[in-house]
Amino acid sequence: MRINRGKLSLEGIAAKALELNAEKVVIVDRWKGGPGKIELYKFDGKELHPTPPLIYLRGVKLRREFRTMPKGRRIKSTAMVTSPRPSQEVSKLERALSDFFSIPTFSSENECGGFDALMKITASQAGELAVTFKLLPENVEIGPRMRISHLIWDLKP
Repeated sequence: MRINRGKLSLEGIAAKALELNAEKVVIVDRWKGGPGKIELYKFDGKELHPTPPLIYLRGVKLRREFRTMPKGRRIKSTAMVTSPRPSQEVSKLERALSDFFSIPTFSSENECGGFDALMKITASQAGELAVTFKLLPENVEIGPRMRISHLIWDLKP
């Protein structure tokens, strides 16, 4: 479920999470008109607890900008394909996102039959990370494509 935060404080978000019986909360902050930061929280029924990593985005190409998603088609299940030779940062991010969002991971795209979409985390030669999504079985990128500026793993309360 998506809710516009507006000026809602973290306590207000926790109250809304309690009302919705949510266990996890994702806050997407805007920067210069687009998504700029992604914060992950686990909710214990009383408080929101920040969950690493804090994700700063360099750029995002939204799903509507791809124009490859068929009208009326819904994504009900997503799998992640892990990188064959991941850097330590890619591997750590794959595990964190898989755990937080309960996304099953596979070592090859051939193992992802039965899923609607495929998530992949890649690193460029320069070390820039990107998260991409493909529609299955068409195997076309549908977005969003998120280029990551940097990750913060040590979140102090």
